[in-house]
Amino acid sequence: MPFRRSLAFITAIAAWAALGLQLGLLIDQMTSAGASVVEAVWRFFGYFTIIMNLMAAVVASALVLNPTGRLAGPRSRLVTAAAIVFGGLVYSVALRAIWQPTGWQAVADHALHDATPVLFFLTWLAWDHGGLRWRDALWAVVPPLGYCAYAFARGAADGWYAYWFLNPEALNLKQLSASIVLLTAAFLIIAVTLIAIDRVLARGRRDVIRPESQSGSRSL
Repeated sequence: MPFRRSLAFITAIAAWAALGLQLGLLIDQMTSAGASVVEAVWRFFGYFTIIMNLMAAVVASALVLNPTGRLAGPRSRLVTAAAIVFGGLVYSVALRAIWQPTGWQAVADHALHDATPVLFFLTWLAWDHGGLRWRDALWAVVPPLGYCAYAFARGAADGWYAYWFLNPEALNLKQLSASIVLLTAAFLIIAVTLIAIDRVLARGRRDVIRPESQSGSRSL
């Protein structure tokens, strides 16, 4: 198996394992408090962290099982990389100092916020480059905007919001709008940065290949 597919395989295993562990822990925690398994699963899918890691797991699996398919394409990889990098950065900057889990929860926490983001970013770096255009960055805003709509719909149905900055019961319209704009802008900035890296890597690989091909043609 080529190195990049091996790396995608490791990423997929790590992401699915992290998701499975976190789901099991949440089910145990909530059922111990009197909730049902269905309620625990419903709560599990309310977190953006879970959605991002699920995206990484699915795309990494696609890179292994069907590397020429649409899910493994450059745009899909870009959107997923932007989402998972965003999650890792936000956790490291804003949440790590105030959230210090222990035991298996610490394992799940580090797997979701550290291991999977790093592994997927490395997988993205190792894969093909040069297939992105600047306008592809706009696709990166689909996950945050889609999640906002999803979170508001869920909250309206059961009154629970995963994040205070997307809670219309705690924020006024101006504050809520600012949260959505900042969230979307962050994704856009990360996506543009990734596209810039993609172009540099593509140019570097062409520069490596060109001298080899030219020297080979002169020797014939």
